[in-house]
Amino acid sequence: MSSPLSVRRLSEGLVPPSEATPSITLPLSWIDRIPSNKAMKDILLVFNHGQEPAKAIRQALSKALVPYYPLAGVFVVSHQGELQVLCNGDGVWFVEAVADCTLEDLHFLTDFPLIINQNDLLPQPLPGTDPTDRMLMMQVTQFKCGGFVIGHRGNHAIWDGLGSAQFIKAIADIAKGQEQLKIEPVWCRELLPTPQSLPQGLSPPPKYTPDLSPAIIKLSPSHVNRMKHHIINQLGRQCSTFDVLTAKIWQSRARAMHADPHVNLHLLLSMSIRHILPQVPPGFYGNCIHLVTLTMQSSKLVNEPLHELVKMIKDAKNRLPVDYFEWIKGNVKIDPSSMGSSYESMVVTDWTRLGFLEADFGWGNPSHFFPVVSDDQKFPSCLILRAPAPEQGFRLMAQCVKKEDFGLFHDEMMDFKLGDAETNH
Repeated sequence: MSSPLSVRRLSEGLVPPSEATPSITLPLSWIDRIPSNKAMKDILLVFNHGQEPAKAIRQALSKALVPYYPLAGVFVVSHQGELQVLCNGDGVWFVEAVADCTLEDLHFLTDFPLIINQNDLLPQPLPGTDPTDRMLMMQVTQFKCGGFVIGHRGNHAIWDGLGSAQFIKAIADIAKGQEQLKIEPVWCRELLPTPQSLPQGLSPPPKYTPDLSPAIIKLSPSHVNRMKHHIINQLGRQCSTFDVLTAKIWQSRARAMHADPHVNLHLLLSMSIRHILPQVPPGFYGNCIHLVTLTMQSSKLVNEPLHELVKMIKDAKNRLPVDYFEWIKGNVKIDPSSMGSSYESMVVTDWTRLGFLEADFGWGNPSHFFPVVSDDQKFPSCLILRAPAPEQGFRLMAQCVKKEDFGLFHDEMMDFKLGDAETNH
């Protein structure tokens, strides 16, 4: 007898472009070719309704792969040792599956950890094959209630979050019968400047980091708004929700991790640079991000007024164009991409505006989406997500402190009283 939470894969195989596409080899940008980027990033999108979604999405995927033909190819290495894309029209690995339960049985995938094995909802490659040789794999799992989940495994060497969401929305528009894409895809990786002095060889091996257990922190609108309004009053000017949450995350982590008072703690913000590169046209779906860095001594960070941290973050974001072009010129002592591999550093990324929640395949937008994180991740990170509909507010996908310190990190995130940031710890 089947388990009530079992998933059965009905079919799997490559979905090629629906028409002939160019047979060429394409270069990648320097950002694409950062060695750590050649890894699959897994996302689950949850939809409450759908009729034969796998069939509709498979057909739309095949059509979308005509303008997005590089995604139907494979990675190769040039004679110069550089990663490239061989456009051979092979296709995207696609899996159709059914679940012997309803989304309600799984609490609509809002619990963490998930009630179901997350790997059951993600496409698995053929035995003996390396999934990172391909750009993309997808699985559509239909549930007994009529809802479905898309398991999306995209290679970070081909795109960032905005680029990946652009492709998902293109498939959705085609599935709804749209004749022409709202945004035509553009490759043009050569338009991104290459730094004048590049690190030689592979990235240095990661420094020691402890086991980082992923966990979710739920933040209500009232909690976030209370912090934000107080900080705006302190600053005397506007600030974004991202600024406030990031400042609170950085300080809460510092208080929870019991670092040496004299050690420097680093905050890395993953920022899009599309707006500062006028040569990059709309429709570009490659990696177009830069890490903005902030550093503060632990003893100062735990006691700093929260509004001062927000001011630092706003100033750092405003420095993005200068920092990026100085990095391109080689006028930096430390490459930001090499800073995220120690426990003293943390990467914070805003996932609230990537565009995945705008993907409508004909049955409405997803109730929510979220990244699938692994227990063996070695770099501290925190992702800011929208709360699942119909909830309001935000969720933090936090993987940034030791398991035994997470309770204190959670308590610090939830503890905000007027004047709290000015209280010594």
